[in-house]
Amino acid sequence: MIFRAKYYLVVLRCPDNLFSLFWENKSKFVSLRRILSILSIILLIATTSQGQSRTLPGQEGPRVIKYYPNPATSFINFEIQPGTGNNMNLYVINFLGKQVYETKITATRTTVDLSSFTRGVYIFQLRDGNGKVVESGKFQVSK
Repeated sequence: MIFRAKYYLVVLRCPDNLFSLFWENKSKFVSLRRILSILSIILLIATTSQGQSRTLPGQEGPRVIKYYPNPATSFINFEIQPGTGNNMNLYVINFLGKQVYETKITATRTTVDLSSFTRGVYIFQLRDGNGKVVESGKFQVSK
C-alpha cells in the first residue's frame, strides 16, 4: 500500500509497520486534532455573533447624524436628521483625549474647517442640552 501525506511519501510493506508508523507520527495527529477544535470554536463564534453595532447601547433605530467626506482633507460636513431636536452641541476630540473643536448646532448642516487640524483620527460627539451623548463616531483627517 502507498499512502501520500502532505509533505512526504510513506510506503507500508507489512502490517507491523503500520503500528510503528502510527507511533512515529502520533504528534502530527494530535496537533491536527487541536487545530480542528480551535477552528471549530472560531467558526462557531463567527457564525453566532451579530457583529458590532455602530449605535450607542441605549440607542435604537437609524443614525441621527451623517458626516462626509471620510477621510477628509480640508473640511467635513455634519448633517443632522430633521426632527432630531434643538439645542445640540458638536464636539471634536483628538485621539489623545483633547477637545479640539466645539460648536452649537443651529442648522441641519454644519461644515467644520480642518485647516488647523493635524493628520490623524478624530472622534466626534453630538450632545443634547443636558450634556448626554446622543451619537458619536470617528473620522480621519488626511493631508
